[in-house]
Amino acid sequence: MMEVILRDDVRSLGKAGDLVRVKPGFARNYLLPQGLAYEATEGNKKRIAAESRARDARLSTEKSAAEAFAEKLGALSLTLGGKAGEEGRLFGSITAQDIADAIEAQGHTVDRRRIELDQPIKSLGEHTVSVRLHPEVQASVRVTVVPE
Repeated sequence: MMEVILRDDVRSLGKAGDLVRVKPGFARNYLLPQGLAYEATEGNKKRIAAESRARDARLSTEKSAAEAFAEKLGALSLTLGGKAGEEGRLFGSITAQDIADAIEAQGHTVDRRRIELDQPIKSLGEHTVSVRLHPEVQASVRVTVVPE
């Protein structure tokens, strides 16, 4: 096992600044090249402490901006079309990228990786999709899927 300090939040592993033990291959092949973690040396522990203070200040300002943006997204109602069968099942599916494109068409920019969609939407009707704008702020967007 290898100890690393997380630079960013990593789902199912920990939050930024946490000291975690991972397998060496995971650290060497994913966390370190992606810039998501540092090796847990004394110098890096001091470095991450300074970064965490700066990050806390930045996150508080970003949180207020994210809350304002969440209200704008909450007011949106997206309508997407898809080819569907007689029972209301789509032949294709509505993915996070489709939702991100529809939000962008409304004049807002959202990264598709921030859209939390467990699995693609495969049925007609109204769906509520969560968008993670900040570690503490989520917006809900109503997506209505209609037949083309």
